Amino acid sequence: MNAYRARPNFIPWPPLLLVGLTLTAILLNMISPLALEFTGVRPAGIALIGLALSIDLWAMSTLHQSHTTILPNRRSSHLVTQGPFRFSRNPIYVANLVLLVGMGCVSMNGWFALLAPVDALLTHFLAVRREENHLLANFGFQYETYCRKVRRWV
Repeated sequence: MNAYRARPNFIPWPPLLLVGLTLTAILLNMISPLALEFTGVRPAGIALIGLALSIDLWAMSTLHQSHTTILPNRRSSHLVTQGPFRFSRNPIYVANLVLLVGMGCVSMNGWFALLAPVDALLTHFLAVRREENHLLANFGFQYETYCRKVRRWV
């Protein structure tokens, strides 16, 4: 487990996945449109995007105030358990999923909704599991206690 002590990852997967899947949804919709249509779809999308951005800003502000990194491929210097981290161990990744669905609603592109679970799976296997090992290696029992109190996603 010592390999995880220095940093959880060398590649910042979550933001790359968000951008990559956004471009994939746009491209897939150009090739084979998948309409997302229901009453109030765009206002719902705007609300979801607003919620996602609010969670992101809250989480980033909390990390900044705790003097630790917001970058998923850098070493955590402090275990953050306040702010949105009281409700989810990965609020930024939850916000990414909400953002994808919101963008799909605003653009009425159903591919965003279909790719959101792909983002969750890839984020889980490429980032979350490694980050959990990193936090366990650096914070031990303190992190284990936190994990018993707070769910991984929501």
